[in-house]
Amino acid sequence: MKSTHALMLASIAFALPAISYAQVAGSTLLGVTQSELRDVMLGWSAKRQILGQPVFNGQNERVGSIDDLIVTKQKAVSYALVNAGGFIGLTKHDVANPVSQFKLVDGKFILEGATRDALKALPRFEYAD
Repeated sequence: MKSTHALMLASIAFALPAISYAQVAGSTLLGVTQSELRDVMLGWSAKRQILGQPVFNGQNERVGSIDDLIVTKQKAVSYALVNAGGFIGLTKHDVANPVSQFKLVDGKFILEGATRDALKALPRFEYAD
């Protein structure tokens, strides 16, 4: 009996890699393939490397922090929401800025020409229901 269970477990273990990558017409493969996993590991993590990071202007003055990213229906990151409110999160004033306006310089997010007052003068971003 033990040898039968061991044989079944071994056959399942060898079959799993083939099963996990098998595709059937009309079905969707969940997760990523082994080759896509490398791209995922080399990509940016929004949670670890973007969200909450300070935003500076060209004069190295902190003007806010990145609170959220907006992804379009075309699966592209289009806007970053910058909290231009006070530090410590007491006041909040999120404004949307196109990601094309940001530069990454020496590991810092730079929004050229921005000031805290200029960002606060922009319309506050509010999520749609």
